[in-house]
Amino acid sequence: MTHFLSVFIGVHRRLFLFSAALLLSAQPRPAPDSRVLESRYELAYPWWDPNRATPLPASKTFGNSSGQLRLLNTSGAVETNGHPFFTPLGSNGRACVTCHQPTSGMSLSLDLIRQRWADTQGKDPLFAPIDGSNCPDLPQEREESHSLLLERGLFRIALPWPPLTAEGRPVKPDFRIEVVRDPTGCNRSSAVISVYRRPRVVANLKYIALPTGMALMADGREPSLQSQAKTAALVHEQASTAPTAAQIQQIEEFERQLFMAQHSDNVGGLLGEAGGPALLGVENVMRGVAGPGAVPTAGQLPSSFDAWRDASTPNLAIRQRAFRESVVRGVDLFASREFALPDGRSGTCASCHRPGINRSFDIGTTNAPTAKESAELPLFRITCEASAPPHPQLGRTFLTQDPGRALITGKCADAGSIVMQQFRGLIARAPYFANGSAGDLNELVDFYNRRFKIGLGDKEKQDLVNFLSIL
Repeated sequence: MTHFLSVFIGVHRRLFLFSAALLLSAQPRPAPDSRVLESRYELAYPWWDPNRATPLPASKTFGNSSGQLRLLNTSGAVETNGHPFFTPLGSNGRACVTCHQPTSGMSLSLDLIRQRWADTQGKDPLFAPIDGSNCPDLPQEREESHSLLLERGLFRIALPWPPLTAEGRPVKPDFRIEVVRDPTGCNRSSAVISVYRRPRVVANLKYIALPTGMALMADGREPSLQSQAKTAALVHEQASTAPTAAQIQQIEEFERQLFMAQHSDNVGGLLGEAGGPALLGVENVMRGVAGPGAVPTAGQLPSSFDAWRDASTPNLAIRQRAFRESVVRGVDLFASREFALPDGRSGTCASCHRPGINRSFDIGTTNAPTAKESAELPLFRITCEASAPPHPQLGRTFLTQDPGRALITGKCADAGSIVMQQFRGLIARAPYFANGSAGDLNELVDFYNRRFKIGLGDKEKQDLVNFLSIL
């Protein structure tokens, strides 16, 4: 959905469905298959409510704009009733699943957010004042008070300033931060910096949640899944006490056994088929065949699509063959098209997006002048101290919508640096980048093309989009 549904439409849709159900109930028919009922329930209600007590199957596909996404639970079906990932642990009615929806690849798409607002008239716990609105003191019944969530899929992240270590000790920053623009009114206090970010994916964490000290969240502030689960309960769910050790362990075990990838494409067909590209399909992700990350190393990437390079492959429709050929061209561009990186070296897309890389970069999504300007986001002026190393590209004074990693480390050189996200299930969880500045994959590719002056033509950009859409 791209527009808000009116209450009138919502009410009449439900009345129509209810009337249709009454008519059908009068017709003699065999007992319904529970799997069919579950499927119909998901078609009508793609939202997984924390109070929904149905199990999450060992394997489940969910439709999206390009085809189907598949979730795979390697430990089998998950009983969600009473499970701490699916059960509210705090006072506002949220659970982990509220912001990590199966239909959105265990993140949260903008379309689903908007649909949930329309279906609940903004009353769902998703829109809790603490971070589901632009600022908690705004009139919560108004859509404009939740505009950053409804228009860009962003939640408010309030971080202490100056930063604190994991033990709670202050960090002395080597830069000054000034509020230049505060459209939400949530940056009045000099002791807290409010920025706005997208929820991250909770799947395939066996490969990306590594004990690197900065593996999790856009700014790398959480060192482990357990610390992230504890913080999420206390902050986002507004729990009065931390989850128990058993609950945290159960959440982590669930997250580490959950895998996700695009399963099929409307044009390209089944993606994880036997004999197909080893990169594709959730089974290959689970087994590690696809490489321990978003994509294999650059050298292995083109060869992993050799199965789609054979023009003589039988039983392919013309459109399907053309789409797969486009994907292969996109793979080659991703692995081999060189351009200048910010540090002056030459590289490719695969230079940064490769296995084992889970660190932060400033690619220009939040810092001026390359960031997409938005008057609804706060704007800060960063001034490096004379004794501090300057920002690698921007010098000692510059503007940013989100200082990123610098809000944790206190280092000017880290301003605007964001921990990379994984590529799996991209098509199911638009918009993209931590600040939601790319509305779809076309905008994502356009940004990179402009930012790094890659020189992609329209056909090449579409080839890259097609490749990214099937991961």
